[in-house]
Amino acid sequence: MTLTIVAELAPLQVNEDGVILVGRTRVTLDTVVAVLNQGVTAEEFVYRYPSLNLADVYATIAFYLKHQSEVEAYLQQRRQQSQEIRAMNQARFDPQGLRDRLLARRAEHEAC
Repeated sequence: MTLTIVAELAPLQVNEDGVILVGRTRVTLDTVVAVLNQGVTAEEFVYRYPSLNLADVYATIAFYLKHQSEVEAYLQQRRQQSQEIRAMNQARFDPQGLRDRLLARRAEHEAC
């Protein structure tokens, strides 16, 4: 019997929002890298995210290690987008104003 060596593609796909997902799950590449950088093993990762399989986690880690600079650039872009969206939401929905309105509504309800 001969072992056939086949190159396999990384189990990554880009969704309609441009977010990279692992396998056929909603777990993002961002999540895998963050958890990996916390020192979590692939086995622990699968325990935490049972929708993933161990082979996909290892393949994703291998992809990250082989393409670290590109992945870091992608992650930096995602962080920047997140900050921009957060700033837009805070400008549209002032959290302090919301808190004040909720407290006023609460005080009004308690007075009745």
